[in-house]
Amino acid sequence: MSFYEEYKRVKNIDFYSFFAQVTKYDVEKVLAKDRLREEDFLVLLSPVASDYLEEMAQKAHKLTVQNFGKVIFLYVPLYLANYCVNQCAYCGFSVKNGFKRNKLTINQVEEEAKAIMDKGIKDLVVLTGESRKHSPVSYIKDSIKILTEYFSSIAIEVYPMKTEEYKELVEAGVDGLTIYQEAYNEEIYDEVHITGPKKNYRFRLDAPERGCQAGMRRVNIGPLLGLDDWRKEAFFAGLHANYLQNNYMDTEISLSLPRLRPHLGSFQSNSIVDDLALVQIILAYRLFLPRVGISLSTRESDKLRDNLLPLGITKMSAESSTAVGGYAKDKGVKQFDISDERTVAEIKELLLNRGYQPVFKDWQQL
Repeated sequence: MSFYEEYKRVKNIDFYSFFAQVTKYDVEKVLAKDRLREEDFLVLLSPVASDYLEEMAQKAHKLTVQNFGKVIFLYVPLYLANYCVNQCAYCGFSVKNGFKRNKLTINQVEEEAKAIMDKGIKDLVVLTGESRKHSPVSYIKDSIKILTEYFSSIAIEVYPMKTEEYKELVEAGVDGLTIYQEAYNEEIYDEVHITGPKKNYRFRLDAPERGCQAGMRRVNIGPLLGLDDWRKEAFFAGLHANYLQNNYMDTEISLSLPRLRPHLGSFQSNSIVDDLALVQIILAYRLFLPRVGISLSTRESDKLRDNLLPLGITKMSAESSTAVGGYAKDKGVKQFDISDERTVAEIKELLLNRGYQPVFKDWQQL
């Protein structure tokens, strides 16, 4: 079983011919439905549907409140290391970028944990560069054992692993997995992943499913918007989330919407994903997948994040650092620049003022 079979079924759709035939009537018909098929989802990603964002937003807000309530889950990312063996055209951690690499010692991991805990955060995403040599499973596991003393829920965003390795980390206290396919388009994926193990498209594509099979409580996926036509990439990611949700009903599935941000290097986006495009993607996701979580990171500006809140967002990062450590002490080069630099306290105040309940803890390891 693999989502790749689903991807092969739809990868050669003539998207542009399909979009050219979509009418306003088609969009209105989709908006009148309670349950959407994949073709309906594609209609909502069409250029014509961009004229119906207000109608889509009203329905998306209603579905979000119905399925999640007016709550926003808050989390913080913690980078353990930035050593990487991949040459990825779009990433500041690429092996070809010459800068001093860093890796937290176990004592420093605890220092960072204490600094983050002081902000009130209980939900953590642990990241490393993709280097098994510098960040082996044993190192990640040792770090997790420290972090479970401070955080009730811990997810990992690291290199793709085998099912058995994910099981090891689940046993150590990890309950969530975030892994982005970056580009679902196989040809573009091959182009931007120049050298390194990340070039293995299938191994990465199947990683979320291996995480589900290993017992992860929650799995978060998504494309890196800007590597290919955003309408196609959003469509593939939505189908991927739907596939996981239908096959692993005990796992909470969520989608993220990272857009390319400035970083060390000179890679230019292949597809401009402006703010209206981001809005349309969020709305289409919510209408197609009413129960899927939708995360929005500090890559986006404070003003935009504020405005996107009622459209289907369920989870936000706050006061993030994309450098190794970065909370107890800044450790150097960032993977990418963030845009929303508000503190956790400021985000909490914003949510309360908007009538939302900020949630710092919704899970406790036994």
